[in-house]
Amino acid sequence: MVRLRVLDILRERNLTKYWLYTRMGLSYKNYDKMVSNVTQSIRYENIEKLCTILECEPSDLFEIVPDSHSPLHNPTHN
Repeated sequence: MVRLRVLDILRERNLTKYWLYTRMGLSYKNYDKMVSNVTQSIRYENIEKLCTILECEPSDLFEIVPDSHSPLHNPTHN
């Protein structure tokens, strides 16, 4: 599963979730879903905004984590 690392990055930089929210220009509901990894997709323009605001690369924003429901991580599942 791909996981957005925004909250980790904010914590590493001593920034708040609200600080980023005020710069993103999204509704709070959509913003919260995105940074909490509840959404199924993220628009390219939002990835670009995150990179610009956080001064990072897209590769800094994402990580792959094991998903116990994925057949790739369950060898007995066909």
